[in-house]
Amino acid sequence: MGLGASKRVNNSLRNSSQFNSACDSAFTHCLSLTQHAYDGVLPYQLKTASDHIHTLLLSDTNPHPLIHKWVATPPDRSQVDSALRRVNHRGETLGSAPFKDWAHELYTDAVVAGAGKALMLRVPVGVAGIVGIGALARPAPVVIGSFVGAYSLGVGISIFLGLSA
Repeated sequence: MGLGASKRVNNSLRNSSQFNSACDSAFTHCLSLTQHAYDGVLPYQLKTASDHIHTLLLSDTNPHPLIHKWVATPPDRSQVDSALRRVNHRGETLGSAPFKDWAHELYTDAVVAGAGKALMLRVPVGVAGIVGIGALARPAPVVIGSFVGAYSLGVGISIFLGLSA
């Protein structure tokens, strides 16, 4: 989807009080699991924290629109670890601010990946339908090419515009 899509999603998540509240709740939950023995979240707890955030964002009476639409399941362990590496985590624990940075990075990537999968599914299916109808109707190849291009552009724009809450 590209850099513009990532920025759009990241801004939406950073400005979302619902997402930030879920991050705060997950941070507190992880601290309580270690009985406040540490001043932050340990790296091995991040998958649990990610699952907790995902559950909170989907269980509300008003689910977060980006997570509801593009992230059907919580991010897996490889995505969790990848986001941790990108946040440049150097210490043993993640304090509140680095934890939120990690969560924003993780869910930005998850939303963009979900939108990318949708794009990769919708465009080929639609193009196949257009080409199939074109084979039956036998219009000029330029017309079919124009329809395919317009359809692909429309799907891409529609998904891009759906990346803000």
